[in-house]
Formats: sequence, C-alpha cells, structure tokens
Amino acid sequence: MQAFQDYYPETLAHCYGCGRENAQGHQIKTFWDGDETVTHFQPRPEHTAIPGFVYGGLLASLIDCHCTGTAAAAMYRAENRDMDSLPPFRFVTGSLQVSYLKPTPLGPKLEIRGKVKEIKGRKVVVEATVYAEGVATARGEVVALQMPDTFVAK
Repeated sequence: MQAFQDYYPETLAHCYGCGRENAQGHQIKTFWDGDETVTHFQPRPEHTAIPGFVYGGLLASLIDCHCTGTAAAAMYRAENRDMDSLPPFRFVTGSLQVSYLKPTPLGPKLEIRGKVKEIKGRKVVVEATVYAEGVATARGEVVALQMPDTFVAK
C-alpha cells in the first residue's frame, strides 16, 4: 500500500513536512486505517524543546501535514477517484489550531490519527491527535483548502 504522499506529482512533493522530494524534511507517510488516517513519526534529538521532550512546533507541523494529506485523500475518496488520477488534489492550510494536552516525550515513535469532520466544496476540515505510547499529547484541527492552480510553478 502506498502512502497518500507517494501519489503527489513531483511538482507538488517538496513540502517540508510531507514532501518526498525534500531530503531535509519530515517526509511523513499517511495511510487510511478504516475511516481514520494514520501517520507514524520518530522524533530525533534535534526535535527537542527541553531535554526529554518534543518541540511543540514539530507537533504542529506533523498535525498540519497529516491533515492536509488526509484532506487530499478524503477528496479523492469522496469523488470516487484513484489517488493517482488527474487533476491532482492538493491542499494548503487555511487555519491550524493546536492544543497541547501533555508534554510529548522524546524517544517513542509518535502516532498521528486523523478524522475528516467536513468536506464542503474546496474545503476539508480534519482533526488529528498525536499519541506517544498510546497517550494523547496534542490535538489539532486544520481547515484545508484546495490549492489554487496559481501555486504550481510552471
């Protein structure tokens, strides 16, 4: 099974969080798990906020890219289209809200789970929760907007 991000055309695969063409980025991979989506990410020592804990900005970044990837997959699913069909669905963040529930320990692999709350026109609302060893540490909501054609370099 391919990750959602593996279907992105090369011209749309440079995002710091999820782009496979960005060697310095997180390169997250998101998959369907029933009606939810899931991503796993292993924080590295440079992702430290204070010794032993993950930097909150990293968590926001993971939520952001997990949710925009989920939005794209949800739109393909809603239109009964294959993920590699054209034109491609890509989404950008219209808003990002993150709540930090508990300190996130540095060490364990993180799991990010998402749920589509709403699809309306070119907008998809997705909520996601970050888990460390089964404990919810951060929760966020992204309003994802279908990327306009003018964002694509020609």
